[in-house]
This record gives sequence, structure tokens and C-alpha cells, in this order.
Amino acid sequence: MLSTTQFLQLTQWSGIITLICAVLAGVAFIFKWGSRFQLVGVTGFMCVLTGGLFALSLVPISRTVIPGAVKFAVVYDNGATQAVISVPPTISPDQLEATLRQAASDLYSYGRLGRDRDKLIIRARTIIHPQPGVSVPLYLGDVTRSLAERKDEEMQVEIFPEKFAQLPKSSLVISN
Repeated sequence: MLSTTQFLQLTQWSGIITLICAVLAGVAFIFKWGSRFQLVGVTGFMCVLTGGLFALSLVPISRTVIPGAVKFAVVYDNGATQAVISVPPTISPDQLEATLRQAASDLYSYGRLGRDRDKLIIRARTIIHPQPGVSVPLYLGDVTRSLAERKDEEMQVEIFPEKFAQLPKSSLVISN
């Protein structure tokens, strides 16, 4: 990911190219070149591109990284108050808590519809295979966070220890 300083440098270069295109478009109009209207279009596009790069140079684009979180996949998201993530069956309770916090941070958006609830619930599940040919989803925990605040100090993480007991013993990893 590029930093704000790098975006500012790109903005400067894009601004220079925009000015060159504008001068070229002006010269094209003076000498009535056939491509003068195309040069106006290119100049307009470069103005929009330069404006976008400038906006990216003002606001840092960063993602909160929670230490100890493992990779997860979003398997269900209704765009409002419920989401389900999939985690590997080798996850430990400590890793699950960090992963749920990471998912709560990643899935938060001002655009989520709260309707009659102002909380986002994210459930974590894995798939176990108790016997060949049978797959069973196993919900290991969930997190409930506010839809109104970006930094939710009252986020509630719940881990289900009884569900961890159902995981195959070979897949459990002891976390230090």
C-alpha cells in the first residue's frame, strides 16, 4: 500500500502531466488540429485523476491489524447486522478472540443498515468432519459491536469453550 507521501508525489507528477496536456490542448485549438477535442478529453481525465490522487494524499489508507489474528473468510454478510466468518479448525481460543476483533474492525462500515438494531453480530465458524462424508458447521464464538461508532469500546467477544472441545484433537494447537 502506498503512503500519503507517495500519493503526494504521484499527485505532483500527475499535475505536471495535466498541465502539459492542457497546453497541448490549447495549442491544438490555436492551430485547429483534428485531435483538439480528444486532447480536451485527456486533459479532463487527467484533472480528475490528479484530484483523486490529491485526495488520497490527504487521508491515510490504513487497516487496523490485530496481533494474533488468523486469516478468515467472510461466508455470509447481509450488509446490515449479521455476518459469519470461517476460520480454520486449528485455531486456538486466543487466536479466535483476536480474529473476531479483526473481523469486527474489517467489516465495520458507516453504510451498514441498522434498521431496528444498532449492533453488528459476527459469528465465527469452522467445519468439522465427524465421520467420512459428513460435514458439520461448528460455531466457535461471536463478537457484537456498535454500528454507530468506529472505535467501539464496549465490543463484546464471546468464545464458546464447549465448542472447542468438539474439535478434532489432532487439529487443536496450544497457544502460549
